Amino acid sequence: MIELGAFLKAKRAALTPQDVGLLAGDRMRRVAGLRREEVAMLADVGVDHYTRLEQGRTTGVSEAVLAGIGRALRLTDAEQTYLRALAKPPARPRSQPGGLSKISAATGALLD
Repeated sequence: MIELGAFLKAKRAALTPQDVGLLAGDRMRRVAGLRREEVAMLADVGVDHYTRLEQGRTTGVSEAVLAGIGRALRLTDAEQTYLRALAKPPARPRSQPGGLSKISAATGALLD
């Protein structure tokens, strides 16, 4: 999930508020590019949810959230695919039926 955070931060830093139709405001910006709050607003997700995603502290990200973030960050199709791959790593294979044959005879007898 560290790669996901680095990817999102890099894409966020590459955009300015003007790029996405927001006013820059009068204040000095402490970050290059968009703020997390701005990305969350543009993606129509909660700031906390986006922050956790960028920090790699979330699981089970929905397709709608990923699509919203992709739109907000102006990702290409290839970048969208990469975002999904980072956010939803392949599931670990489940153990196959019959995997119980690998237990010791004593454990098998106890289970029976």
